[in-house]
Amino acid sequence: MTDFWLSCGHHLLDRDDGGGLLVTDGFLKAYLARPELAPPPNACAAERGLHAALLEEPRRPVTSADIAAIADPDARENWSLMREFRDRLVRHKTVEAAYLDLARRGMGATPPLFINQLVHVILRNLLDGCEDVFMLRAAELFFRPQRLSVLEGSLIAADEEKVSGESPQPVSPLVAMLGLPATGDIDVLNDANAETYWERSDLFDMALDLTAGRRGLEALGKVIARWIAHLLSSDVAIEPLIEAADVNLTWYVGLDAEATRIGDALWRGEELDPAARQRIVGLYRLTLRDAEIVLDNAKGEPIYLILAMTPDKKLRMKPQNLVVGLPLAHLEVVS
Repeated sequence: MTDFWLSCGHHLLDRDDGGGLLVTDGFLKAYLARPELAPPPNACAAERGLHAALLEEPRRPVTSADIAAIADPDARENWSLMREFRDRLVRHKTVEAAYLDLARRGMGATPPLFINQLVHVILRNLLDGCEDVFMLRAAELFFRPQRLSVLEGSLIAADEEKVSGESPQPVSPLVAMLGLPATGDIDVLNDANAETYWERSDLFDMALDLTAGRRGLEALGKVIARWIAHLLSSDVAIEPLIEAADVNLTWYVGLDAEATRIGDALWRGEELDPAARQRIVGLYRLTLRDAEIVLDNAKGEPIYLILAMTPDKKLRMKPQNLVVGLPLAHLEVVS
């Protein structure tokens, strides 16, 4: 079996009998290596002492007095956020349970970076053994913002972090369009280069074709089905739709903030302008295989999932919407 996404730290975690990820001291120590928490040379004694104590005992209680003693106000804020996040992780049996708690109670002040890291490692767990690299690349949408553009009639998604540079002398049409540095390189994932994904998986430098009716959106639908099965113990079928004919949005979930706005407008009976319609990237029909777990007011109704990009062609998925937005009468987590 080929490994992938080593950067998420999954090798630092254990699994319980139900397949959930168990937090280890090694995983907690990895957060202490982040530049936001590693004391700089001019850090005060209190900050250095707290960091050293947690390296020795990463589950050690951190008091408000410990944080107040730190001289640098930015460091105090970072440690406050880390303490709350660390305490949530160790309070729950699994990483999945901690994420569900965040999704249901609201993300609050939790840094998006921390949330995306949890999503990253949970996906690495539930996709363990997956040999379909199109699914793996589609899963990156869950935790890494994308920039979309049209290339030769195809809708292409590339990693936002990889396309944020300036390129005076682009090396390919896709690099030119998306603004990669001249020293960078990016390929659209296809059958010919699919095997290279394994060695490049932590570079996030392969783009994905999200054109309706093609493999990218189908692969994303498969990942969504696995996400729901793993976190909510619910078996679903997800069908990507090529067009939105005869769609009754009695129940829908926006997979991002823009999609939620579009779904809300359609639910209110408003007519979408052409620009808003162009921002819809994907539309899925979801069916819960066990009708008994569907809420009464949604029984017999189709459930739609909407994926959309912003006016500036950014796509930022909110996978927590799948946790809180489905009409399920029971919600369970891998324990």
